[in-house]
Amino acid sequence: MDITNQKDFPALKSDYRFTKDDEALLLKMKPELESAADEFLDGFYEFIWSFGKTAEFLKDETVLNRHRGKIREWYLNLFGGVYDISYFMKLYKIGEIHVKLGLPTHYVNAAFNYVRVFTLGHVNQQFTGEADLTDRLKAIERILDINLDVLTSSYREEEMSRFLSLSGIEKTLLGFLKKTSSCFNYLLAVALVMVAFFAVGLFGYDVYLLFSGQSPIEKGILTILGSLLILWAAIELIHEEINHLRGGSFALEAFITLAIAALIRKILIFSLSSAKSMDVLLYGGLVLCLALAYWLIVHRIKPARQNRE
Repeated sequence: MDITNQKDFPALKSDYRFTKDDEALLLKMKPELESAADEFLDGFYEFIWSFGKTAEFLKDETVLNRHRGKIREWYLNLFGGVYDISYFMKLYKIGEIHVKLGLPTHYVNAAFNYVRVFTLGHVNQQFTGEADLTDRLKAIERILDINLDVLTSSYREEEMSRFLSLSGIEKTLLGFLKKTSSCFNYLLAVALVMVAFFAVGLFGYDVYLLFSGQSPIEKGILTILGSLLILWAAIELIHEEINHLRGGSFALEAFITLAIAALIRKILIFSLSSAKSMDVLLYGGLVLCLALAYWLIVHRIKPARQNRE
């Protein structure tokens, strides 16, 4: 549905069964809900500040005050009784601003949860015992759902416009790459399961060497610990790959963890041999480099990527 089309906004209200009676009820409730505007705003900002990244969008006092005024205006218009094309166009433009700012839709949906809980709770308190209480609550539910629909439509249209801007060859190539990526992801999952089985076999072999007396006790115990470390890292990799197949991001840090585990096993074995002290130092340097790469991914690159999303 094209919200910007004047012929579509009546259909939008019709789809949500939003009637003239709902408009009248919302207008009727305006005095009570308007008197709670300051309480609403205080709770709203307390709620959104808990997101943790709100300061990135409300950067200073001037922006915060302007935003507070806009939220107050939007809140009061919910109960204005007038829901025409200009009302919906204002909502759509708000959504466009959210898209330009890079505000995640998750934050919009979460904020609406607060709005819904506050308004429904306030109406329940103010109109308990009224014969039309249920109708009042339904009217609020409908106008909030319509608002959320229009606000998030900007995000949907932005995604669609990006896709439609691609040429036929680009779309075909994109589809081919997605299918190829899926195939390789499944192959990777199978390979990781094989690695886990090999790690179990390595652990079993190390245990056999220890109990058969072919390996000194000290070396055998350290070798077994190293094998367990590799097995643990392989299981973590399988875990992360499952999350990736479900739509999560690719966990490069899990592969680094496996590499670190393998190197630590080598260090544990070589630490018992004085003839290979240089190898121990070399492997120690590699572990240090991998640990630094792991730290950069977890604490710098990954948070920056999540902020963009």
